Amino acid sequence: MNDWYDIRWLGWGQWQQYRFSNPLVLWGIPVVLLLFVLRYYLHRRSQQRLTISLEPILLRTADGQPAHRSATLLRGLRYVLPISVFLGVSLVLVALARPQIVREQREEESDGIDIMLAMDVSDSMTETDLPPTRLSAARRVAQSFVKGRKHDRIGLVVFAGEAYSLCPLTTDYDLVKQYLSDLNARMIRTSGTAIGDALSRCILRLRPQTTADSTQTDSLRSGTTRSKIIILLSDGDNTAGNLDPVTAARLAKAFDIRIYTIAVGKPITSALEAATVDEGILKTIAATGNGSFFRATDTRRLQAIFAQINRLEKAPVRVRVSEDVRDYYRIYLHWAIVFLLLALLLKCTIFGNVLED
Repeated sequence: MNDWYDIRWLGWGQWQQYRFSNPLVLWGIPVVLLLFVLRYYLHRRSQQRLTISLEPILLRTADGQPAHRSATLLRGLRYVLPISVFLGVSLVLVALARPQIVREQREEESDGIDIMLAMDVSDSMTETDLPPTRLSAARRVAQSFVKGRKHDRIGLVVFAGEAYSLCPLTTDYDLVKQYLSDLNARMIRTSGTAIGDALSRCILRLRPQTTADSTQTDSLRSGTTRSKIIILLSDGDNTAGNLDPVTAARLAKAFDIRIYTIAVGKPITSALEAATVDEGILKTIAATGNGSFFRATDTRRLQAIFAQINRLEKAPVRVRVSEDVRDYYRIYLHWAIVFLLLALLLKCTIFGNVLED
């Protein structure tokens, strides 16, 4: 921090940083200026003056002409006194306005929600009706969805003929995006689509644990519970696994877990097409799990679906604002004293009109 006598305290850049606690006081500065102007014009003819010729004092130049420049400078110095008084009074008013520099800090707090992504990596996800493939399109949009979350925990389950928990619930979004980028149709060799098993893996991650982690403990202390959702992306019927998808959906509902299902790919249009999109089971799962069903026939629609889920599933955010306030009125009081003392000194010199006292 600069010393009070640093001239930069009077600079325009410094003034732009201030917030005045009593800004109405600053209107006194133009009022004081107006009083000085009125005084000058009202008393200009009635002022008593002692006329002193400065010609004999001034040195003459080499060509014998008087030094008019020096005379003009000396005549101009008579305005130093009123200017000093004006600056002194103005700075007193600035100090009364209490210039402050306020640094605001905002802290966002949210309990967030728990999200499990269940991604189908079966062979049918390599179809190209969603370019470049269904899996690639779903993977890319899911990464954007993860990037846009805040304060939420996200986990990942992959399934084909079997289901595996690939990533537990975490707030390390870079880790989740890395797992998503590694998804491919060769991760699970067992053919089929085990939707029920995938839901069961998600429920195991989302259900209340006997030993609560730190995030759950904080939620319990604040009197709130974290919302829990499952986002299931698949393009086929349940053809494998040991658990019926509807039974798994009912179990999710018992644990207050909502299920959003997304049918990835275009529906069958002819008997020649081998890759089908069975919407019936996905609709039933969503309805049973108190969620919603969506159909993604292209990448743009898939992005819109994730955007809609993002709007539906947002935890309330509590914003805590703290302000660091520092006053700087003492600096301008010091400057005001300097200018007023200068005016008193000038009053005792030839620059002050002593006949007016």
